[in-house]
Amino acid sequence: MDLRELDRRTLLVLDEIVAASKPADLERPTPCAGWTLADLLRHQVSENHAFATAARDGSAPDWDAGELGDDHQAAYRASVDDFLDAFADDAVLERQLTINHFGTFPGTIAAHMHLVDTVAHGWDLARTLGLPYEPDAEAVHAALQLAERIPDEGREKNGSFAHSVTIGTDASELDRFLALLGRDPAWTVS
Repeated sequence: MDLRELDRRTLLVLDEIVAASKPADLERPTPCAGWTLADLLRHQVSENHAFATAARDGSAPDWDAGELGDDHQAAYRASVDDFLDAFADDAVLERQLTINHFGTFPGTIAAHMHLVDTVAHGWDLARTLGLPYEPDAEAVHAALQLAERIPDEGREKNGSFAHSVTIGTDASELDRFLALLGRDPAWTVS
């Protein structure tokens, strides 16, 4: 399965979650330590546009430039459209793309990295808003495969990931994925 299709399916799930959010929700805490829903959405808008710029230009000058403006839903949707448009061309999968401070990778790896971000932050959004989260099982499996390769050592250097957390061996693939990225699958808004 093309990772871009798995990402698109996951983004459709996120679209529904973001569409359910109201301006009053933007101050809610999220599973991302110290981030409100507004911070999380701004991060996603930034990442979507930056991945799109990297797909078009080989790199993006700023990975933190996203703005929500007066309509957080419209800003989010525009960033998703930008990302999907930039990754639509099959040629992008063969290009070398510089992804933030992580390095330069083939477009296929960049697409995989974006999928990890999408699956994780979809859960963050759903938990923040108290909504169910049912991402595509193939997308979760693909995201888990990459998350299993992220070393725990050095995460504090750039703050991109929290240290993994320990969960039961009988946990679902989604919960294992979340734990590898430092999330407690039992997290709820206090």
